[in-house]
Amino acid sequence: MSENIESAAAFQDVYVRIRTDLLVIGDSILTDRHHASNGNYEDDDPQNQIGGIIPAFPLSGWLRHGMEAVVQQYGGTACHPGESNANFKKRDVYDRDLDAGYHEKGACVDDPNADGGCVIFDLFGGFGGVPGKVMRRPIKFNPVRTAVDYTRGQAEGHYRRLTRHVASRNADDNRESLRSVELDAVANLDGCWQLSFRETKPEFLGLLCESLEYLDAHNTDFIHQLGGARNFGAGIVDTHLINPLYEDHELKRVFNRSRGTTKAMDEKDEQWASEYRPAFVDALETRIEEETA
Repeated sequence: MSENIESAAAFQDVYVRIRTDLLVIGDSILTDRHHASNGNYEDDDPQNQIGGIIPAFPLSGWLRHGMEAVVQQYGGTACHPGESNANFKKRDVYDRDLDAGYHEKGACVDDPNADGGCVIFDLFGGFGGVPGKVMRRPIKFNPVRTAVDYTRGQAEGHYRRLTRHVASRNADDNRESLRSVELDAVANLDGCWQLSFRETKPEFLGLLCESLEYLDAHNTDFIHQLGGARNFGAGIVDTHLINPLYEDHELKRVFNRSRGTTKAMDEKDEQWASEYRPAFVDALETRIEEETA
């Protein structure tokens, strides 16, 4: 087990499987419509060839929320993402968060440049100009599967600009539109999200495994859906950590629908489940116990 703990440093880049039928991220989806004027780049055409980028901001918040829930399940408290001296519009909401399993951001460290703080602070940083230990990359998506490079944390996805109407309820108006709202959406998103550790610790991997399992089990909970339009079924994400023991060609095979896993991949799955994952989760539990002692 000690060898597995020491090997955590080898997993600098890991990949999270992301699958969802519909993703709505407000107005922050960045498209590449300007790249090829000779193609089908009409944003309301179901056959368009628009690709783009899903920024890491909503993804990071979604993952962090899952990690906070896991830390609280293990009996710890999580660093609040907002500074205690911020001018919040709803101060009482911040105080209620502190009563529900959080501590003030940075309260777990005396010197942010010298102390690791709690495991959430250690991972995400962001206080006193201290960078976190994990870099969350954006996801580049493309509607053409053969153009997707999964080893760079990309995904297959189909962009469309949708229009929602609020219609009159008066029968004489024949459902005349009272208000129209346009929103950007990506459908049938399937790929991976690349996370890069600036410093790898076994408890980081343990927390990542546990939080993704938690998010997958609670993916229809309103607070754990990703992005907006949650009442309309958007942001229900099937997710898990792709086996970090896989090599690049095995990672690509995960997304090859015409092929199954190889014997070598099955052996690595067994090795990860029986040796690596339990050791990393034990390291997480030990760290939280030390933080709460």
